[in-house]
Amino acid sequence: MPDTAAPAGIDLAAAQRRAVRVLAAGQVLTGVAFGATLSLGALLAADLSGQEALSGFATAAVTLGAALTAIPLARLAARRGRRIALTTGNIAALAGIVVVITAASLRAFPLLLMGIAMIGAGNAGTLQSRFAATDLASTARRGRDLATVVWATTVGGVVGPLLLAPGELVGSSIGMPRLTGAYLFSFAAQACAFALYVLVLRPDPLLLAQRLDREKTASGPVTAQVDRLGLARFAMFAVAASHVTMASVMAMTPVHLSHIVAPDAVTLAVGVTIALHVFGMYGLSPVFGILADRWGRIPVIVLGQVLSAGSLTVAAAFSDTPGGVLVALVLLGLGWSAATVAGSALLTEATPLALRPRRQGRSDTLMTACAAVGSVVAGIILGTAGYAGLALWAFLPVAAVALGAVAVRRASPRA
Repeated sequence: MPDTAAPAGIDLAAAQRRAVRVLAAGQVLTGVAFGATLSLGALLAADLSGQEALSGFATAAVTLGAALTAIPLARLAARRGRRIALTTGNIAALAGIVVVITAASLRAFPLLLMGIAMIGAGNAGTLQSRFAATDLASTARRGRDLATVVWATTVGGVVGPLLLAPGELVGSSIGMPRLTGAYLFSFAAQACAFALYVLVLRPDPLLLAQRLDREKTASGPVTAQVDRLGLARFAMFAVAASHVTMASVMAMTPVHLSHIVAPDAVTLAVGVTIALHVFGMYGLSPVFGILADRWGRIPVIVLGQVLSAGSLTVAAAFSDTPGGVLVALVLLGLGWSAATVAGSALLTEATPLALRPRRQGRSDTLMTACAAVGSVVAGIILGTAGYAGLALWAFLPVAAVALGAVAVRRASPRA
């Protein structure tokens, strides 16, 4: 529970446990929905545009959609609560899925990007679930509660890409455009997540936390929460840079695999590789949450950069083998997980409650906007320097975060 007393009649610990369970279940569902977009977006973009160099625009569109809506959704959460913000994201994603299927049917590349951007807007809401898990959490459990919700995405994120092949069979049987069958599962999962948040996410964790803060302030003099802006800025930078590294390499992996795998095995290879990558992103997040609570946030952020550097080394050395690409993607997911869990926890505790929703929204905007640019650049680098060259370029943000961590520890040894 947060470091304050609960109002009469409210079991704060029970409310936190309920919120974490509901948010985790929602992450399972939205993970299924988003997994298809991660796997199919680049392939659909290359197919409809006729140019592989434009395949990165799919990831750019999904991340741009998230970037443009992260701050509005955060402001909506601050005013109306997490439930309204999350369900608004669900509605945007549902509409986006319909637009993507329509675009594939019409062979309209710009319309495809619009639909993928709308799905990205839905993902902005999903990203805020990890912050919702910290609204009522104590400092000692903040990393673990956040990581539990992040971990729940493992189930949906792994299952989603594995539904590509079954989705194609179902889609073709009812006359859907090529590469869009899996979106049927995505639509159903998003609809279930919408119903879950509307019916079960009660009490709203952010509204309850705000009520607690107001009552604590009204009850008498309290120690003001310190705004540790330097730490908050580093946390935002670490999360954004780690996301750029992950997104730029991951986005180009389906296209690269299509060059080194037999044509009749591309869908399976992409599905398995992305599924294991997503497992790396979320599967061990509780471990990283526990480590962040015990070791501190910054050491775990640095651990994430070490894992990412190992991933990029494998990708550069074994870019021509599907097994090497798979190992690199798993390590890349683990690096992202460590940095994101620890960075998100650091941002939350470095920021007073009144400023958290807006600053969390800014963090997600920075993260997704940088990834959008990185995905476009990644497509260009892939076309000129190949997959190994892309991996080498991706070392730049890894090195920047590592150097930033050293600077922050020197400035704030107790961080």
